[in-house]
Amino acid sequence: MVSLHQLSLGLYSTSRLLIQLLQNILKEYNLTYPQYLTMTVLWEEDSLLVKEIGERLHLDSGTLTPLLKKLEAMNYVKRQRGEDDERTVHIELTYPGKSLQTKVEQALRPLEEILNEIPGLELSGLNYSLQNLLESVEKLKNSKKE
Repeated sequence: MVSLHQLSLGLYSTSRLLIQLLQNILKEYNLTYPQYLTMTVLWEEDSLLVKEIGERLHLDSGTLTPLLKKLEAMNYVKRQRGEDDERTVHIELTYPGKSLQTKVEQALRPLEEILNEIPGLELSGLNYSLQNLLESVEKLKNSKKE
């Protein structure tokens, strides 16, 4: 049985190194890792509220707003305040933001291929397990708030 310590250390070390590898590739596109994650959310579903992006990334609006402003300055997204409620902000990809997806995916493909070649590692199964872990930890966190 894996201890919480072992799991935490494994997740932390692996995520740090993987993020470093990704950041080296993303530098070419002047994207930080959090900006890349934000873009991936929008590439999956365009035209989201800041709140919806924050929920998917587990980031609050105080963290997300400066990041989105930077992406807007880079002309990858446009922000639009809600007509009915100015507190809501819609985020949409611009044409350069949409076309960036293909470029970034091509740049990341060699890393993805290397990861797929690791014996005994099946990325889709690992992703499914991580999603289940995330949901369980979210439930635990929410139950501790009550």
